[in-house]
Amino acid sequence: MYEPTLAITAYWDAAAAAFDDEPDHGLRQEHTRTAWARLLGSWLPAGPADVLDVGCGTGSLSLLLAEAGHRVTGVDLAPRMVERAEAKLAAAGLAGRFLVGDAADPPTGQERYDVLLCRHLLWTLPDPGAALRAWVARLGPGGRLVLVEGRWREAGESGVPYVAGAESLPWHGGITAADLTAAVRPLVSDLRIEPLDGNTELWGGPVTDERYALIARV
Repeated sequence: MYEPTLAITAYWDAAAAAFDDEPDHGLRQEHTRTAWARLLGSWLPAGPADVLDVGCGTGSLSLLLAEAGHRVTGVDLAPRMVERAEAKLAAAGLAGRFLVGDAADPPTGQERYDVLLCRHLLWTLPDPGAALRAWVARLGPGGRLVLVEGRWREAGESGVPYVAGAESLPWHGGITAADLTAAVRPLVSDLRIEPLDGNTELWGGPVTDERYALIARV
């Protein structure tokens, strides 16, 4: 493992204990949890689907997916995040598989999924274009790519600086819907953008930056 990867792992491991304190991370408020569950239901197939949740963090979205009857595999670089995700689903009596690994190149071998879900991860990646190609390759025919992203001012950050050199990451600070659309469109058959910044229930209050979902089919 290269040193930058070790530093990134250490950062997110350290963040795991307080990660769910953010309203849209822990989904502890019922109205926030319900809002995210409703959105996921609108983006995913109605029947049970195989879903790969990359950069799953503490598993809050994985839990909603499992509650909806989907078969969930979560991937995160930070072992402590994965531990919390496993515990979250176990406490709810739900099944889910969680793997420690690079979300940009998930360690899932030749497995193919109906849906790949990713939320607020692309800004951390050294080569987001390569990650997008790897994710599309994990989808079966007609599979859905669901990216929850934005161009933000890192609201709610703990004050702990991210790893050295983060400011040079291609999409540091997030990416606009227009730019992400341009990057994804050559990889998929159809694509739409759903604005999310006006839905205060998702974030625990009003936000002033751009937040959206990109939903595409391969």
